[in-house]
Amino acid sequence: MNSSFLSSFCAAAITFFTLLGTISFMFYRKVKSHQENKTIASFPFSSSLSLSSTPSSLSRNRKHDVFPSFHGADVRKTFLTHILKEFKRKGIVPFIDNDIERSKSIGPELIEAIRGSKIAIVLLSRNYASSSWCLNELVEIMKCREELGQRVMTIFYEVYPTDVKNQIGDFGKAFKKTCKGKTKEEIKKWRKVLEVVATIAGEHSRNWDNEAAMIEKFVTDVSNMLNSSTRSRDFDGLIEMGAHVKEMESLLCLDSNEVRVIGILGPAGIGKTTIARAISNRISNRFDSSVFMENIKELCTRPVCSDDYSAKLHLQKQFMSQIMNHKDIEIPHLGVACDRLNNQKVLIVLDSIDQSLQLDAIAKETRWFGHGSRIIITTQDQKLLKAHGINHIYKVEFPSTYVACQIFCMYAFGQKFPKDGFEELAWQVTILSGELPLGLRVMGSYLRGMSKQEWINALPMLKNHLDANIKSILKCSYDALCDEDKDLFLHIACCFNYHCVEKVEGYLEHKFFDVSQRLQLLAQKSLISIETSDRYIGDRRIHMHNLLVQLGREIVRHPLGHHSILEPWNRQFLVDARDILEVLSDNAVGSNVIGINFYPPKVSGEMNISERAFEGMTNLKFLRFNGPYGDQSDRWCLPQSLYYLSRKIRLLEWNLFPMTCLPLNFCTEYLVELQMRDSKVQKLWEGDKTLGNLKWIDLRGSKNLNALPDLSTATKLQELILTKCSSLAELPFSIGKATNLQKLYLGMCTSLVELPSAIGNLHKLQELQLQGCSKLAVLPTNINLESLDKLNLSDCILLKSFPEISTNIKDLKLMRTAIKEVPLSIKSWSRLQDLEMSYNENLQGFPHSLDIITKVHFRHTETPEIPSWVSKISRLKKVILEGYEKPVVPPELSNSVSYGLVENGGSLETFNGSFHNDAKKYLKFINCLKVNKEARELIQTSSTLKLLPSREVPANLTYPAGTGSFIMVSLNPTTLIFKACILLVKKSDKEKEDDDREIVVYYDIMEKHKVRVMPPAYRFIVPPFLTEHLLTFELEADVTSNELIFKFQLGSDEVVIKDFGVFQP
Repeated sequence: MNSSFLSSFCAAAITFFTLLGTISFMFYRKVKSHQENKTIASFPFSSSLSLSSTPSSLSRNRKHDVFPSFHGADVRKTFLTHILKEFKRKGIVPFIDNDIERSKSIGPELIEAIRGSKIAIVLLSRNYASSSWCLNELVEIMKCREELGQRVMTIFYEVYPTDVKNQIGDFGKAFKKTCKGKTKEEIKKWRKVLEVVATIAGEHSRNWDNEAAMIEKFVTDVSNMLNSSTRSRDFDGLIEMGAHVKEMESLLCLDSNEVRVIGILGPAGIGKTTIARAISNRISNRFDSSVFMENIKELCTRPVCSDDYSAKLHLQKQFMSQIMNHKDIEIPHLGVACDRLNNQKVLIVLDSIDQSLQLDAIAKETRWFGHGSRIIITTQDQKLLKAHGINHIYKVEFPSTYVACQIFCMYAFGQKFPKDGFEELAWQVTILSGELPLGLRVMGSYLRGMSKQEWINALPMLKNHLDANIKSILKCSYDALCDEDKDLFLHIACCFNYHCVEKVEGYLEHKFFDVSQRLQLLAQKSLISIETSDRYIGDRRIHMHNLLVQLGREIVRHPLGHHSILEPWNRQFLVDARDILEVLSDNAVGSNVIGINFYPPKVSGEMNISERAFEGMTNLKFLRFNGPYGDQSDRWCLPQSLYYLSRKIRLLEWNLFPMTCLPLNFCTEYLVELQMRDSKVQKLWEGDKTLGNLKWIDLRGSKNLNALPDLSTATKLQELILTKCSSLAELPFSIGKATNLQKLYLGMCTSLVELPSAIGNLHKLQELQLQGCSKLAVLPTNINLESLDKLNLSDCILLKSFPEISTNIKDLKLMRTAIKEVPLSIKSWSRLQDLEMSYNENLQGFPHSLDIITKVHFRHTETPEIPSWVSKISRLKKVILEGYEKPVVPPELSNSVSYGLVENGGSLETFNGSFHNDAKKYLKFINCLKVNKEARELIQTSSTLKLLPSREVPANLTYPAGTGSFIMVSLNPTTLIFKACILLVKKSDKEKEDDDREIVVYYDIMEKHKVRVMPPAYRFIVPPFLTEHLLTFELEADVTSNELIFKFQLGSDEVVIKDFGVFQP
């Protein structure tokens, strides 16, 4: 075969296969195009969109900034050329379709180009609808807008939006021609996208005289939108921001097509604005337009706004200018926002709203905005949100101390944990800031880069002076209050933080109209919180944040601004200890002073207070004087008498009062509360005085008090506390006139012999505490205290009878008395819930009370054998067995028992009981050296806290202590509950007088970088014990760290920790 033939054959073959490949590719294109058209035709326009389908997930595949959709014959050689030139000048990369052959349908290259662009620009011109290509392109664009959140911008070039929306005019004529021969489904699809695109805000060429200026503005808007569509990472490193965003997403319910308003509520500085900005950055690309209006309260202040209506117009103008990106927009009336935005899906963030008119101006009604719009409001005022019917509220809570410390460390050290050696200092500053994120940020930034010694030197300043940046933010909340509410704010900051609400209302009812309502208003504005006490049921306390307290006190020191300062004696309130001592020692005239709140400072040198210290304080109403305590008392020179106290005094709180009597001229006319704990007072005053406003008296621990004044006029008295007034032998008969008395505490009044029969007049008395009144032998008979809830007669060792002084008692304590008989009627006391009794052989009529007893106490000296009927007590919660040296086997106890204490049970070998219910169990076996193995195992496995004789910690501990002073624990992710085992040893075998007092076991839980995960906590245990005892108790930690450090120490010099360990179930 010659070479020429071979060459000709090869050439022909190449031509053939090339042609075949081309035909195959064209066939593939046609099939693919058909499939894409089917996809477009079936595209459902849905109003829902999940957050997971946001364009951020596709951004890495995008090749172009913008995709322009246009009709070439109308604009390619004119208007479009100028826009593309401006794009190039601004660094914006458009998709150019010069290499794509146009046909009736769009192919995969074009679909990919649309999806791969950040913004689609629809340039609607007169003949745009004459092209099915353009219409199908628009379908794909709107599909990406719905499914992927793609941004769409419009230009109406020589055509009206209404013509596009309704397909009328020249635009409509072109559209009708295109529809000829098309299916109903295809036409319906085109109409739908034209109706939607016509509502998207854009530029109208007929509104512009200068086309070049319009193009420049439009391209600037495109550039700004590209910048905002870039995913922000500004908030990625913020502690706990992910949790806040998750909560907000749940409230926003972005899949819903409703218009929803969400409030972010919390005090100043807690991070409301930061949370709003983070969520706005995350979701704004899913809306047609978005706006973030910062610090709105500053936009409608006078003299800019002369009245409310002009303020609303001014605000709406600011709002519309921002959301429409039109600087000089005119707002002739308040209906403009509704007219312009009711067809747009918008995201609006209104920051720092503090007045209703601000919402009325910008977002009065949800109908002002298009379907799917979201309005986010940040505010301190809960009442404002309720007034506008905003029910979707995210209340920003203070972070836990552990999380707060992490936030602080991010600013102080650039990491979540403190540097070595700074652990305790970082914790102190975190506590000082009150866990307020603003304070954590400012203090952390201030201390960053300082040495440890510089930190130590800076702490006193941080404690006593408010940083200017923090002050400027917090003071806005104060400035927004009316004068009376400002005054109440200062009263709380200077005198009544953490105080009982009821008492504050009593002190201030003369000064403020409806104190209760004003306190609620401060709470609604997040300036205080009103919290229920964990210790006392129904006791509500006022809590003001530490930094707000500092703000209030600085305002008192600098009422006219930072550069002016009042001398201490000219201020309304005195709270700084050194200022107070200066005034009291110099007899300075302080006629402006209405309140003194004194806690003794830790200073060296002597401190003097003059007898005439209060002589010039004629307006003093609130005196809180505490101390001196402990070693400081030796350095104090206190007067033996006072010459004068203000006649207007309403609160006199002077603990450790050094005098035997109040001044002769002491006036009680306005006195509401008298508190003098642990005082040296023998009697309160000479003669009879008017006590018409007196509600609370607390003289506990005043061991020298031997008489009370006449109480005939104390008709408002609610509480009389005389606990441990050991010299008080009797109560005045006039106590019967105090008919509003609710609480009478006489515990440990060891000289008290009897109660006056007039006590029967106290029909509102709810609590009567007489425990430890060792000389009290009888109680008044033939009385009925119908309101009495609680009666404590424990340790009234001479009391032999228990008269029916009330049948409504809920809580009755009769431990360690000489009572021989319990009234038979006790079973019919329908309200009785807790009955605690000590059993002895002389006690008659006891077994009939088995179904109501909750606590029993058996002493070996009184009851050698534990009676079998104890197992029948169905509601038994506490069992105490004391002094059983001889062999004894307690009967099986009820499953309800949650506390068991056996003291000095030297021969006790076993302890029966079913302890496997869900209640916490506390079992203590002190000096019970013969408890057998089975009993030990039962106690160890079934109780939350136990104390047993032992010489070593259990060998099966997950984490024994080893040789260090702390334990490092690797966490099991299934549980964060631990059991701590501590081996306790007495230093000496010698008994001391205070051997029976409680000691405290402190424990500290830290993550591996020594950041505490919770404040130091403690447990109480009761010695004495003769040998080593093992204390086991449960503790819990809520952390994200994978390792924890446990540290234990004792609050006693007589007992030491010999060994310890931790077990994780």
